[in-house]
Amino acid sequence: MTILIQLIFCFILALSISLYALRIVVHVVHKLNLYDRPCERSSANKPVPTLGGIAIFVSFVLVSTLGLNGYELPEQIYVQTAVILIFFVGLKDDIVNLPPYKKIIAQIIAASIIIFFAKIRFTNLHGLLWIGEIGVIPSFLITCFTIVVIINAFNLMDGIDGLAAGLSMLAAFVFGSWFFISGHLGYALLSASLIGAIAGFFYLNVYGKRYKIFMGDTGSLLLGTIISVLMIRFTEYNIDQTQPYAISSAPAIAFGILLYPLFDTIRVMTIRIINRRSPFSADKNHLHHRLLLLGYSHKKATYTIIAMNILFIIFVLANRHHGIHILSVLIAITGTILFLIPAYYIKRKNLIKENDPVQHLLIPPSFNRFPKSERNFSNKKKLDHQTFFHKLNLW
Repeated sequence: MTILIQLIFCFILALSISLYALRIVVHVVHKLNLYDRPCERSSANKPVPTLGGIAIFVSFVLVSTLGLNGYELPEQIYVQTAVILIFFVGLKDDIVNLPPYKKIIAQIIAASIIIFFAKIRFTNLHGLLWIGEIGVIPSFLITCFTIVVIINAFNLMDGIDGLAAGLSMLAAFVFGSWFFISGHLGYALLSASLIGAIAGFFYLNVYGKRYKIFMGDTGSLLLGTIISVLMIRFTEYNIDQTQPYAISSAPAIAFGILLYPLFDTIRVMTIRIINRRSPFSADKNHLHHRLLLLGYSHKKATYTIIAMNILFIIFVLANRHHGIHILSVLIAITGTILFLIPAYYIKRKNLIKENDPVQHLLIPPSFNRFPKSERNFSNKKKLDHQTFFHKLNLW
């Protein structure tokens, strides 16, 4: 009960600091004219103050440091070092727009700090591909790749009001709940502090009028970094299945908890690479953009995706005893079906724009458009190629 009171206190304190700091940030942003203006990647239709991630950062660092007083968590100082690095990279990107490769380099450096100094890394694959313990080099490569992917996944999710924040709160709540019941109280306090820091931003981002604000890369990169740490620790703590409340197939469960940001990011980047475009180029091929195309408001699209992710978390937890390979296949199949549903309705309602350079949901030309004299093998081959990419884009 004492620990539960501490968790609630950390949440309320982080929420209060976040709400107070956000109002200060909004005033400063108005003074400096630092707005997020509508662009091809953004779904906003008017300039909105950005840099909301500053308040999330200040609230999380202050409250997590105070909350962890008396708890044995020596890696905290290194985690916060990585968080500070990512914070300043995101801050600079929001102000002067860093090129993608510089952000990737910074993310790799932050991941290296987490891996080598905080000693937070994957040491066991839980039987995935029939692999158990792994060496230092594979561990570094897999962990670094995972951290970078999660950071960029949350960065890409920051496309509509409340989505990145809502998914972060959901993930932190699920991981934090398990840390609490399994006795890993330091990480439970970290999770509670993060949820409170995000909750203040979520309220103003979704429901704010006078103080409406976006988190920017300052916030989204920060959230991805912290969530990746929680995800890795969750997976590592579940290696020993003799421990109370141990969860089998932990890597697949962790992927299920982060289903939407990870699955959507992998899908979109795959489409971009196959279409010979930069994986970091802007488009509106994310699921939340498709929901907007179907007429959803930002709020409705956000709550729909969060609800979908909650149901999927319940699904993976209920099927965890099937083994990591069967569960991974179930995740892949179910995730694919879920992402195809809005694409099906978009196509059925003829909402796909044939020549929209941003949407990138291209309609393949009908074979009947070719004159009979031109229906040769080369045209048929070209048509098959276009049809393949159309189907891929729909997915």
